[in-house]
Amino acid sequence: MTINDIKQRLEDGNERFIADKLDGKLNDTARRTELTKGQQPYAIVLSCADSRVVPELAFDTGLGELFVVRVAGNVANSSSIASIEYAVAHCGSKVIVVLGHQSCGAVTAAAAGGDNGYNLNHLLSHIAPALDATDDGADINTVVKKNAQLNATELINRSSIIRSFVEKGDVKILPAYYNLDSGKVDFL
Repeated sequence: MTINDIKQRLEDGNERFIADKLDGKLNDTARRTELTKGQQPYAIVLSCADSRVVPELAFDTGLGELFVVRVAGNVANSSSIASIEYAVAHCGSKVIVVLGHQSCGAVTAAAAGGDNGYNLNHLLSHIAPALDATDDGADINTVVKKNAQLNATELINRSSIIRSFVEKGDVKILPAYYNLDSGKVDFL
């Protein structure tokens, strides 16, 4: 599949999800058996860990189609970047979706500030650039969208592996926004 084919496949799957018409393909014993030989997911999704956001459902995909990396705030940190590098370099994935979502708790916590303990403070520090890049008082969803865009850029800036594939035209990074209320994914 080409990069455009993959994006269209994701959009078509999302349309089925919105319409409550999931096709449920590639989720059976035969598919599980086939995948014991290896994986070749066509897309990577860097998604928030929020339980309300399930990329495999939102894009109506089956087993082995998506390589999903989940971390609160869909941040491009060392571990998430390394996971994405693996999928790009070893699995042949051609599209990376950085998926923010409506009413993100991590972005809300970053905006609220305060001391959330060492680990959460460290995670939220990755969201600070999105806060800095939006107007004071911007609503959380505006910051979420900016966060997805900046983390898409961060994948290129912090990874020579990802950058090389993007520069050759073999991989495309798409920031996106998931609407909790409708299930629609908007590519930004």
